[in-house]
Amino acid sequence: MYENILRHPGPTPIPKKVQLAMSQDIFSHRSNEFVELYRETTELVKPIFGTKQEILLLPSGGTAALEAAAVNTVSAGEDVVVITIGAFGDYFVSICEKYGFNVHKLEQEWGQACTAEELQQFLQPLTNIKAVFVTYNETSTGILNPIAELAQVVRNETNALLIVDGVSCIGGAPAEMDKWGVDILVTGSQKAMMLPPGLSLVSVSDRAWKVIEENKAPSYYLNLQSYRSWAEKGMTPNTPTITLIYGLNAVCKLIEEEGGFAKTVARHELMKDMVRSAMKALNIGLLTDDEHASPTITAIIAPEGIALGDFLSHLKQQYHLDFAGGLGHLQGKMFRFGHMGYCFPSDVLQAVSLMEAALQDFSYDFEPGAGVLAAHKVFLAAQSK
Repeated sequence: MYENILRHPGPTPIPKKVQLAMSQDIFSHRSNEFVELYRETTELVKPIFGTKQEILLLPSGGTAALEAAAVNTVSAGEDVVVITIGAFGDYFVSICEKYGFNVHKLEQEWGQACTAEELQQFLQPLTNIKAVFVTYNETSTGILNPIAELAQVVRNETNALLIVDGVSCIGGAPAEMDKWGVDILVTGSQKAMMLPPGLSLVSVSDRAWKVIEENKAPSYYLNLQSYRSWAEKGMTPNTPTITLIYGLNAVCKLIEEEGGFAKTVARHELMKDMVRSAMKALNIGLLTDDEHASPTITAIIAPEGIALGDFLSHLKQQYHLDFAGGLGHLQGKMFRFGHMGYCFPSDVLQAVSLMEAALQDFSYDFEPGAGVLAAHKVFLAAQSK
């Protein structure tokens, strides 16, 4: 059997060291061994979030953590703003509507980021906004929203909390939760954090805790105050995903081995530039502009004259290269090249080379080797700096 080359936006490949860490003997989540593991691991995660706040570990997918951020801070009938630039921004809309929040939706065309000016204009006529929800990295379109700038606008124009979905970029993109003024930052395990699905990470500002303490909305399993209380004891309120916490500990140590989180971010930026240069050399369109392009996933327009579904199926069957298709109205029109977490420039070169082989199979008109050469030039330029 050939190994599947997974270049998805999640789940993503898992390092061997992380797999080995997760295979260690299990122990009780009420034991001293677990307390030691929990406390060490959550401390190691803090630089990745850019925070001094506690990191709460929920035994859940990222969507549950997004729901926890909503239900713990806002009550039915209260006003919120949701910035949506794609499918996962719409997730936030659905969560907020499900709980009866009064949603003001700032909607951008898919493939466009939300600018500070646009948010400022949207907020100015509104009053009594309890929270602003925004996706940092929109997985469906490969866009990175300018969170630092948006956070400044929220602070200047409102008393609202800023709640950020960082599920598909934390671990691969800059995050300065405290410095930027983010009130709740959420991510999941199966993307840039290099783990299997099943663990979500949440950090909450002092400002947000005050709101949470006054909020009357009912929540049991997703009650963040309960997670905070148990975190003080080095535990979680319910049975945790012990194996994933073992793995998370190993992930953080791998990032340290790379030279620190800044080096990890730089690697993701390099891979982004390599992919984008390769596609341009192959005359294949990109959904987003360079300014707001995601460092963890690139949204690529279907090559002209090629049935995308057939192309992606051929790539997987013939070359064992697995990309993700488009979502929503972009299904069949674009695909997504994931380059996050346990992914390196050599993996990008491999994927581009296999893409070129498949393009030749479909009689696509291009200069063979052009994409690989363009990506390699970007890589060499980065090494010479």
